[in-house]
Amino acid sequence: MAAACAVVLVIVVLRHRRTSTDYDTSETPDVMEYMTMMIGVVYAIVLGLAIAGVWEARSAAQDHVRAEAQALHEVHERVRVYPAEERKRIRDDVTAYVGHVVNAEWDVMTDSGEMTDRGDELLTRLRNDVTDYKPRDDFQAQAYQPLIDQVALADDARGNRADSADATMPGVVWFGLISGGLVTVGLIFALQIRRTARELILAGLFSALIAFLLFLIWDFDAPYSRGIAATAEPFEALFPGARD
Repeated sequence: MAAACAVVLVIVVLRHRRTSTDYDTSETPDVMEYMTMMIGVVYAIVLGLAIAGVWEARSAAQDHVRAEAQALHEVHERVRVYPAEERKRIRDDVTAYVGHVVNAEWDVMTDSGEMTDRGDELLTRLRNDVTDYKPRDDFQAQAYQPLIDQVALADDARGNRADSADATMPGVVWFGLISGGLVTVGLIFALQIRRTARELILAGLFSALIAFLLFLIWDFDAPYSRGIAATAEPFEALFPGARD
């Protein structure tokens, strides 16, 4: 933001110094003002849509984490109707999977945007232990199908989490955002700006605002790996002992 502001101010000052003394700065052609206004409005709409899109993707990424953690928590709690041995085995599977996600897989996901094979193996083991159990009475049979459904929900949420790990904005969109920002800021120089404190401040603030909005889009673009990122807090809240 500071760099964008400084570049604009330096160019305005240098341009003013090189302008001849008889140059009329009292007016700007009406068509130039109209074109500048229209381009600014169009680019503002594009920026707004981009910010809304990356924010929605970031919120969806956090929802996937919350859904996965909640489904695993339901498995951990609902299995209490099972015999002690099966209950312990399934709860150990849940604890092992959550511990791996929080302590190992999350770092891999934020660094490379990929899931780990170990996480797939642990979830498969949990699914097999839940599925292979044969209910011994009607009470356990009533809990059996909901447990399978919760494991399926966790698996689906894990898949959605994997899909959300990469950046959401395609390269062609970034090209449009950056080139549009350069054009919009560049139109400042098409106007007959004088070297007054008021005009210099407004030009600097405008360029800094464009830079800030582009940074905001970039920051939200990768939901799990940048500044205001989705976190593993739902896992840590529902499984307090998951973090080593």
